[in-house]
Amino acid sequence: MAQKKIVGTNKKAFHEYSIEQTLEAGLVLTGPEVKSLRAGKVNLRDGYAQLKNGEAFLYNVHISPYSYATFVPQDPLRPRKLLLHRHEIRKLVGKLHEKGIALIPIRIYFI
Repeated sequence: MAQKKIVGTNKKAFHEYSIEQTLEAGLVLTGPEVKSLRAGKVNLRDGYAQLKNGEAFLYNVHISPYSYATFVPQDPLRPRKLLLHRHEIRKLVGKLHEKGIALIPIRIYFI
């Protein structure tokens, strides 16, 4: 099994939520965002995910701008697409209609 390099953890989630199920998803990032993540400059505290038009997006996750980027930095809180299979998204649609269910990021890591 590959070694995971944990970049950021949402410790607040374990205190404020009852974690029933975990799901692993990929994340669409730009080059400078990857460099910032490798440097550990991420804040998951207020992050959450929502489904829109059959796709999942991650909101309010702050990835600090990479200081050595050669172009204009993007918004650090921009929505980022989550990479999930269709059947996983269909399961989530049913779960999210239940009262009190939320999608929150717990950790970000590189494999």
